[in-house]
Amino acid sequence: MTHNNNKIFIILHNVRSLYNVGSVFRTADGAGVSKIFLTGYTPAPTDAFGRKRKEISKTALGAEESVEWEKVRDIGKLIAKLKKEGARVAAVELAEGAISYKKFKPKFPLALVFGNEVRGLDKKILQKCDSVVEIPMRGKKESLNVAVSVGIMAYEVL
Repeated sequence: MTHNNNKIFIILHNVRSLYNVGSVFRTADGAGVSKIFLTGYTPAPTDAFGRKRKEISKTALGAEESVEWEKVRDIGKLIAKLKKEGARVAAVELAEGAISYKKFKPKFPLALVFGNEVRGLDKKILQKCDSVVEIPMRGKKESLNVAVSVGIMAYEVL
């Protein structure tokens, strides 16, 4: 269980894959994440009618029941609200001027923002964040699966 001073939030923005969302829930549960915010068109564990989405429960393995989550349409408003409540907000993105996750000094409460599987996070969002952190890529691919990135970052900062 995380200590109150080590509160960590995950923000998934415009993540398309239900399976990725489910995997993030499972990882978040394992790492002791306090809450997941699903922003933009990121799907929630339940549909508009409150029915469970099988694809999410299949990869979340019940973590969607134990990890608190909230669907928030507007990421800009969410970031502003979290900052006002004293949280630091760090985008995880391969971007110019980003710092390596190994050099990143987390301050809690901390919100980590992850973007779309292909396009990542746009500059407007990056500018709203306190810092931009990257996981260096050593191979040919330019990014890791979003659920894998969440796992690396959550365990690294905790």
